[in-house]
Amino acid sequence: MPMGRNTIGTLVVGGALTATLAALVYPSMLGIQTTASDPSRIVANTQWGPLTEGDRDFVVKVRSAGLWEYPLGELALEKGSTQEMKEAGKHLIVGHAGLDDLCRKIAPMLNITLPNQATPQQQQFVATSAAQSGRQFDSTAANIMRVTHGQIFPTIAKIRASTTNTLVRQLADLANDTVLDHITVLEKTGVVNFDQVNFQQTTPPKLPKDQLTPPAPQPGAPMVALTPRPDLNINTASPTPTPTAG
Repeated sequence: MPMGRNTIGTLVVGGALTATLAALVYPSMLGIQTTASDPSRIVANTQWGPLTEGDRDFVVKVRSAGLWEYPLGELALEKGSTQEMKEAGKHLIVGHAGLDDLCRKIAPMLNITLPNQATPQQQQFVATSAAQSGRQFDSTAANIMRVTHGQIFPTIAKIRASTTNTLVRQLADLANDTVLDHITVLEKTGVVNFDQVNFQQTTPPKLPKDQLTPPAPQPGAPMVALTPRPDLNINTASPTPTPTAG
């Protein structure tokens, strides 16, 4: 089930949102509840190397990130008030389509179940941005995404440094390039409040587990796929690698 334009309504929480940006912009590791009781515990031995709880959680985090950042990229392309904001939207769409493609390739190889929806909190990030317009949209969307990208960046480095699974390592390589690219284009919008972002990256509040957990996919439901956009000709992260055993 591809996801392309005009899919935002299926990804956001319905109803009016009264929470302010200050309340919503505090993500907790991409808005994902860490389910690993012991990130280093090996949960499977595969031909690509041992798979740990931390490895498995990382693949799910990357998938869930795309399920809200890709539609927010579409919103930025549509509603951004500056060329820089629209350019950031293009990078979000292209980058997460590539990451999602690799996630969907390696997940069945590693027996990892991927979500079809982002977490409720992540869906609220999209809804909060969608309710804004003009320069306020730019500021709201860019700051939310700069916080979340800043939080996941050190996690990617930790997974890349520690994993012994070659497929997870390939995903971490691509995620590192993609997230750095996204951080860069978001900062070029000129609306990122660095003092606010740095504070929120390091002091996320405690949120209920059900707000930080992506819903389990319905049995038999087709997997949502983030559709590549060949019409968006941009220079972004490396092409999606083909999973290998090397």
